[in-house]
Amino acid sequence: MFINKAANGANNLCGRNVCLFRKNLGISQRELADRLQVNGLDVDKNAIQRIEAGKRFVTDIELSLLATVFAKSVDEMLAE
Repeated sequence: MFINKAANGANNLCGRNVCLFRKNLGISQRELADRLQVNGLDVDKNAIQRIEAGKRFVTDIELSLLATVFAKSVDEMLAE
């Protein structure tokens, strides 16, 4: 049977880093959502909250835009 979750049960690998990088920038979840919207990704504060909590899957397109907003590589977004 195929399991579509991380070893810790999360639906994504980048959520913890999204939270860490966002806090390092000193911005709110709403401001991160706003920055992503400026870059063409239609998300809201609730989506950011769910990503950070590992409750929402993250597509490769979303991951790429998150990396752009944080000025990080995709590898850095996925690093443990």
